[in-house]
Amino acid sequence: MTLPFPPAEEIARLTARMLLEIGAVHFNAAEPYTYASGLKGPTYIDCRKLISYPRIRGTLMDFLAATVMRDAGFEAFDNVAGGETAGIPFAAFMAERMGLPMTYVRKKPKGYGRNARIEGAMTEGQRVLLVEDLTTDGGSKLSFVDAIRDTGATCADTAVVFYYGIFPDTIQRLADHGVRLHHLCTWWDVLAEARAQGSFDDATLAEVELFLTDPRAWQAAHP
Repeated sequence: MTLPFPPAEEIARLTARMLLEIGAVHFNAAEPYTYASGLKGPTYIDCRKLISYPRIRGTLMDFLAATVMRDAGFEAFDNVAGGETAGIPFAAFMAERMGLPMTYVRKKPKGYGRNARIEGAMTEGQRVLLVEDLTTDGGSKLSFVDAIRDTGATCADTAVVFYYGIFPDTIQRLADHGVRLHHLCTWWDVLAEARAQGSFDDATLAEVELFLTDPRAWQAAHP
């Protein structure tokens, strides 16, 4: 059976196009953005904006559900968990499409009551798909995966709309933890579509390409 969805390359291009269309992509080489790590870069992505655009978010969630089922299997999961906070709405959209229960994982125990990290019903032996809006180097996913596994459930897959795709050890880092990453597009896809559309000036796009090619070197030159 052939899924009625475009191949991965076209999904990546269309996802990049949608992110550009709603203004979720920000490039600024003159005034770099400061990331949560404290490092800087000329790129910033705001996937949370997607929740305000129902036609686009619906299409992307269809793409993500198809990608996950195509790669992992149609009956591979029993539960969809969102990572606090950005992952929660995307997990809800995915759970609805996949016909599965939805839960979410706190970044840390809430400090009162049951002191739980998992909200909703997650039981031992369930196969859980972790959903978030994006991943950079995969680090934040590991804590969520461990919290899921602490319940006795399993978590071998995580799905995101956007994967930076510029840190070479990300996939291996997740794999070493027993987790496979599913994603729709990367910075390289966005850069290609931005060039095709002429969304930014040539100098900005050239600087972005320098950053994507070697982000650590770029950051060292822009302390």
